[in-house]
Amino acid sequence: MKDDIFEGREIPEAEQEKVKDRILDMDDTKMQYYEKLRQKAKHWAREKTGKTGSALSEYLFLLPDFFVLVTRLALDKRVPTKRKLMMGGIIAYMMMPIDIIPDFIPILGHVDDMVLLVMGLNMVLNDTDQKVLEDNWSGEGNILQIMQKITANAEKFLDKNVLQRIKKWLGKRS
Repeated sequence: MKDDIFEGREIPEAEQEKVKDRILDMDDTKMQYYEKLRQKAKHWAREKTGKTGSALSEYLFLLPDFFVLVTRLALDKRVPTKRKLMMGGIIAYMMMPIDIIPDFIPILGHVDDMVLLVMGLNMVLNDTDQKVLEDNWSGEGNILQIMQKITANAEKFLDKNVLQRIKKWLGKRS
């Protein structure tokens, strides 16, 4: 984990303390444990699920990072109220036990959560500067590239009915 979470980011200094307060836990020891656990889980997924399952699980391992992003966006003053409400709806959906694809189905059960998150973030980009997303992203990699890959793969591999249901759910909240 970087010593300075704002390194290379143009978030105003006055906002930096507020953002630090919103970060759930910055304890290096706990973050190192979490990263080790994530790496073990990735290794297990590669071993047990083959190439396709491994690729899918790579995206799913980003779910905690996306959840933190959505939570931060819901609190960010630069995000319009309409989109903050939608972020709150996405957070609630992710926490609900009943989903479009039930969570108890291994690996696939969280695909709808990921696709819903990314489609919701794309809607935020329509009303907000992309810098706001980048300022709130603490995951690995370029957030916009990751979102593009997930969207493209979802459209290729997900059942059209599942995609329609996700879009319909988002449409009701926007």
